[in-house]
Amino acid sequence: MNISEMGASMTANWSDLHHLGWSASDRIVWWLRTILIEGTPRAMLQMLFGAGMLILTDRIDARSSDPLSVPLRYGWRNLVLWAFGMAHMLLLLWPGDILHSYAVAAMIACLFRGLPPRALLVLGLSYATFTMALGVSTVSHRLADPTAAFASATRTAKADDAAVAREDAFGHGTMAQWTAGQRAVSMDRLRNEEVVIVWEAAATMLIGAALFRWGVLQGAWSRRRYGWLLAVGYGIGVPLRLYGGWEATRLEGGFDVAWLWEDFARLAMTMGHLAAVMLAVQEAPGRRLLQPFVAAGRTALTLYVAQTLIVSWLIFSPIGLGLYGRLDWTAMMAVAVAVNALLLWGANVYVRHFRIAPVEWAWRSIVERRMLPLR
Repeated sequence: MNISEMGASMTANWSDLHHLGWSASDRIVWWLRTILIEGTPRAMLQMLFGAGMLILTDRIDARSSDPLSVPLRYGWRNLVLWAFGMAHMLLLLWPGDILHSYAVAAMIACLFRGLPPRALLVLGLSYATFTMALGVSTVSHRLADPTAAFASATRTAKADDAAVAREDAFGHGTMAQWTAGQRAVSMDRLRNEEVVIVWEAAATMLIGAALFRWGVLQGAWSRRRYGWLLAVGYGIGVPLRLYGGWEATRLEGGFDVAWLWEDFARLAMTMGHLAAVMLAVQEAPGRRLLQPFVAAGRTALTLYVAQTLIVSWLIFSPIGLGLYGRLDWTAMMAVAVAVNALLLWGANVYVRHFRIAPVEWAWRSIVERRMLPLR
């Protein structure tokens, strides 16, 4: 859940950690979030999108010999998802929407679905490799001309401060101001960040496709192999994130380098989490522990939209409780845990009575051009 970006300045999340509170408990919560959670749910979802892309397109291929069946049917499915994402962004006013980006990314990833797993993995690492190469070049230029680097950092800091001030102004403003501000942030993201977001998503989807072809996501590996995957994932990811966290908390506004390898750290931590889940489901206690999350998977789209309605609208918006900017890191994470627990409970109750969740029902009914049964 992107609660810190819903309940406070999105820019301050990376430019000024203290803006969201920095008590002892805030520091503990921030460190746990940064090391264990940051970016990993997104990466896991992207990998599952990649696996789902293979499952769906293989199914379409098996049912039709027409070479256009996959791009047409899978393309229509993602076009509808893109429209849902744009509505989520521009009507429900969540600038951080991922649905529209993932719809585009899935179509790009689909172009490479026939490649062998190793080729999928290599292409999947393209974004992380590019960001690291770009970072090395940027750092080299900074070291070569420290004066220019300092001037550039100063300009960036001033721009970030101005963005924080703008976001706080409409966050504390009227409903009309909040609406206009959220839409302005959304349009800025579409103009300046969309290509990067789509590239990251498509690349990680290809990694997920490779893992699916190898049987990793299906639990087909041995405990020994998953154990090695866990050790390598955490062995790489945790140290990189520890350094990145130290740099963010000790060198704010200074010369930093951790962003060079952040995507490698994100992927490594995600692989560690994935291996931990696979190890857990191989044992009865682990399966019982994770069983409630099956319902969350079946209702994922609905839960995603519900998070926006509950957190962004009910808790933080001017027509809700108006708590924007009033919760620190600790309080926000407590709210996130509570909301997610409530939604998980609700999902389990819902699937006992219905076959398909509301947003999934609307999406799939449009895709299939018929009203699907809810029960």
